[in-house]
Amino acid sequence: MLVLTRRQRESVVVGDPVGNIDQMLKVTVLEIGVGRVRLGFEIAGSVPVNRMEVWQRIHLGIPRKDARTNHAAHVLH
Repeated sequence: MLVLTRRQRESVVVGDPVGNIDQMLKVTVLEIGVGRVRLGFEIAGSVPVNRMEVWQRIHLGIPRKDARTNHAAHVLH
């Protein structure tokens, strides 16, 4: 695991600097709070971005519970 230190409004870019811009991921620290960090992600719209727990549910094919209607809804990707 690569560990980097960033301050608020600083970014990290993942991708080949001379490669395709559509394959670049930019992560910016937007806000630092007590026990929380808000991150902003910039990437091509065709690339899905999910929190780890959501990605795991999608990967395992587990339906999510729809809080608005209180019934199971399948995650579509």
